[in-house]
Amino acid sequence: MKKTILLLLVVGFLAACSSVMLTGRRQLNLVSDSEINTMSFKSYKEFIDSVPLSTNKTSTAMVKKVGAKIAAAVETYMKANGFEKDIASFAWEYNLVKSAEVNAFCMPGGKVVVYDGILPVTQNETGLAVVLGHEIAHAVARHSNERLSQQMLQQYGAAFLGAATAGKSAAIQQGIGTLYGIGSQVGVLLPFSRTQETEADKLGLIFMAMAGYDPSQAIPFWNRMSAQSGNNNSSDFLSTHPSDAKRIAALEKELPTALTYYKK
Repeated sequence: MKKTILLLLVVGFLAACSSVMLTGRRQLNLVSDSEINTMSFKSYKEFIDSVPLSTNKTSTAMVKKVGAKIAAAVETYMKANGFEKDIASFAWEYNLVKSAEVNAFCMPGGKVVVYDGILPVTQNETGLAVVLGHEIAHAVARHSNERLSQQMLQQYGAAFLGAATAGKSAAIQQGIGTLYGIGSQVGVLLPFSRTQETEADKLGLIFMAMAGYDPSQAIPFWNRMSAQSGNNNSSDFLSTHPSDAKRIAALEKELPTALTYYKK
């Protein structure tokens, strides 16, 4: 019976696998776009209603302009290459939030937020395109779907493990459960997150290039980010982001490919 359940789980998980466009990486998607976008749109509205938006009309217009250019370029590419269904439920929106935080994010379904604290680091339109290309890549590559699916898989695994050790002593069950939690977190979830960050960097370069922004400017941007954050530690174990040094090296490696999409 246990073997049958495990087999059914494996078959179900394999059926739920898909590939990320341009990179070809296989990923697990147990959550539908409609489900996660419904949650995303609700959360995004609650967030926007709770924070002060920037009153700087020039900066706000720049965020909307760069975001719209990148989204349009990505949509054009996807429609021309058979990926149109992957963004069918997207509803793009771009907002600049008044905050000193050096950050930006794109929620599932194309809901983008930029904190104006990052603008001194981006410096100009092209620097902003580096950030938005990266964040939009997270949404287009369905990284949130994948992360939620990984968490679901971890829960399924923990439940199956609990059933398999039901006849053991409480101490053994607790010990195995603890090892499973640590092993799945360090061995699966965090490395996947670093993979997603690196993938978003790669796709972000291509996306900004498609929109007419010079992808080579990603290198000086991340150098500025590194200087601003002081994140020059070469170790990225137990981190959800690659170290700045590794990130910049990977970007330099991907730059020739991104430049093939760049038209001045």
